[in-house]
Amino acid sequence: MNNNRFSGKVALVTGGTSGIGKATAIEFARVGAKVVLTGRRDKEGAQVVAEIKKLGGDAAFVRADVAKDADVKAMVDFTVDRFGRLDVAFNNAGVEWKGPLEEATEAEYRRVFDINVWGVLNSMRHEIPAMLKNGGGAIVNNSSVAGHVGLGEVSIYIASKHAVEGLTKSVALEFARRNIRINAVAPGVIATDMLDRFAGKEGEMRDSLSSITPAGRIGASEHIAAAVLYLSSDDAKFTIGTSLIVDGGFVAQ
Repeated sequence: MNNNRFSGKVALVTGGTSGIGKATAIEFARVGAKVVLTGRRDKEGAQVVAEIKKLGGDAAFVRADVAKDADVKAMVDFTVDRFGRLDVAFNNAGVEWKGPLEEATEAEYRRVFDINVWGVLNSMRHEIPAMLKNGGGAIVNNSSVAGHVGLGEVSIYIASKHAVEGLTKSVALEFARRNIRINAVAPGVIATDMLDRFAGKEGEMRDSLSSITPAGRIGASEHIAAAVLYLSSDDAKFTIGTSLIVDGGFVAQ
């Protein structure tokens, strides 16, 4: 913990028990922030907190399902009660979906949109008032390259991430003059549990995802964490309503 550029700051990371959320929570702590991470898996949450404390940081876990308003309110209240303030939020919690259009169901649609869209919107709805109490803050929403392109047989997921892009821009404009900076990060193909579920841990589909990425490889969660920290920092203080694509060149094709 030798870089203290977030010293005195409190960061909230949803979906922080694995993958991109876990990597980002650890990086926030590494640069001096006190961190609250949320998720639906208590054991994994406790393990991330232990890892942060082993590095000399300060963190806490609170169980929360971002699709539920009471849980979202509770996670923000917990953060302020525990650490006295909220400065930064990374709204990362999300779920995937794939399948032919004719196999899409109302239940699957609602599950994806409740978590990926309502979860982001409602998180901002509770985070922003807490940030305004201490003069402002920064929010990063986890979008995806799926928010910038269309892909066959991923329609519900694609739609949800396009919605995140629109939410980010709209809410960023609403609060830009109140010192709340809101941006999105748009990962490409990143090695996470979600990718394992989507494409398998090995095989033709996973190989194809590597081959269609100009960088020729799948990215790491730490690549996204670095982008989130930049967008959350004073280095990005004039960056508002944008989506930072971190995808090994995929969208540039």
